[in-house]
Amino acid sequence: MFASVSVFIVIPLIFLCAAFQVRIFSLFHDCCHGSFFKSQKANEIVGTILGLLVFTPYHHWRWEHSIHHRSAGNLDKRGIGDLWTWTVKEYLNATWWKKLLYRILRHPLFLFGISPLGLFLVKYRFASKQAGEKERRSVFVTNIGILLLGCFLGLIMGWQKYILIQLAVAFLAAASGIWLFYVQHQFEEVYWERAERWDYKSVALAGSSFYKLPKLLEWFTANIGYHHVHHLSPRIPNYLLSRCHKSLPLFEKVTTLTFPSSFKTLHLHLWDEESKKMVNFKFLKTLSHSKKQAQ
Repeated sequence: MFASVSVFIVIPLIFLCAAFQVRIFSLFHDCCHGSFFKSQKANEIVGTILGLLVFTPYHHWRWEHSIHHRSAGNLDKRGIGDLWTWTVKEYLNATWWKKLLYRILRHPLFLFGISPLGLFLVKYRFASKQAGEKERRSVFVTNIGILLLGCFLGLIMGWQKYILIQLAVAFLAAASGIWLFYVQHQFEEVYWERAERWDYKSVALAGSSFYKLPKLLEWFTANIGYHHVHHLSPRIPNYLLSRCHKSLPLFEKVTTLTFPSSFKTLHLHLWDEESKKMVNFKFLKTLSHSKKQAQ
């Protein structure tokens, strides 16, 4: 890409680099769970290095992601490590400007067009107010590492070329990562419950989809499509997820999404507590019409 021999070579290489970036993040994800290596020290060292390559602070992201695993599907514990999801009742009771903001932030153009670079290049540069000292320090160290690496590559390649190439690769990789996370937790019959009825096993099997991808994409995503297995036992490394899925009849009933069918999830925006499913904004019109008829 740096040589810029031909646009017909550069563009495919950008996609290829982005695919490898997704795999690097998936391996980083395993390190954060302490599952990639038996040695926790090895997970920490390699995870920190991989974090530099994907613009993500190791200890801070590990802390946030652990909260996601403890609270996924819990309606009373939303807000950290998840996608902003309202119930139908919450949306109807919100002010008009909050409704507008919610619609904007849930729109595909924002989710996969604006938020990818905003999340990885901007948000991850700052520590959460709730984070501990180690997590805050990891953000600072990662920022310094990214700055040094960027300066080094910019001086070698030239700033214009480096920034253009880096932004293109980072955008495609980040958008792909957000897409994977989205389809694994935002399908129609996903699991959401109030705290008193929330169950860990249920949220793993019903709150996470099996994203069935072609073998090549399985490799680039490090088997993250077997998300139901991962949520049931996060300490299973990516290279054993497929074997676990095939070995237990328990996993045969999980929601399976293919690449074509996963695009249907883009039309889901709200959780309806009465019907126990994700619905779109058109559902609100149907709900309003039903209430008028009942009156």
